[in-house]
Amino acid sequence: MQKIIIFFLTISLIFPLMVFASVGVGVNLGKIKIDEPLKPGGIYNFPSIGVINTGDEPGEYELEITYHQDQPESRPPQEWFSFNPQQFHLEPGASQSVAVKLTLPVKTKPGDYFAYLEAHPIIKAGPGTTIGVAAATKTYFTVVPANLWQAMIWRVSSFFATYAPWTYVVIAIVMGAIIITIIRKFFAFQVGIRRK
Repeated sequence: MQKIIIFFLTISLIFPLMVFASVGVGVNLGKIKIDEPLKPGGIYNFPSIGVINTGDEPGEYELEITYHQDQPESRPPQEWFSFNPQQFHLEPGASQSVAVKLTLPVKTKPGDYFAYLEAHPIIKAGPGTTIGVAAATKTYFTVVPANLWQAMIWRVSSFFATYAPWTYVVIAIVMGAIIITIIRKFFAFQVGIRRK
């Protein structure tokens, strides 16, 4: 019996105990469904997504667009979406709020769209090694038909609304410069001081 105990103690000293780290991710939204129809050329801010590191190891995470294999809805391309930030570091138990913006091209095909906004850890593993850990938010929206002029008007108005108040400040500066140029061209003012 004593030899068996010595054998197991020797083996445990020679071969260190293996510790397995868990990698995990979660999101705080299960679904984003936009009820109002979206217009081609529009810029839309979706609800922010909270990404949580549910594992016990720190790591790098990112968001991207994925799809269901047999979905009947159209697939919005990755380029339509922007995430701020798209990649970020999370400690165990920490979370990061990610802003989601959708920019529809002027020539967007009308119809129903679906995509997963998927959060997953960035794994730097060897070739052929993958870790299938991800969490996703289902995203549904509908794009209505519009002609080119309507889409261009929606792009301009969406741009101004999205980046306000700075867009209005720039317009005010440009308009002020135009007014000053017109006044200087058609009116001459002389200001001077005379000594008596």
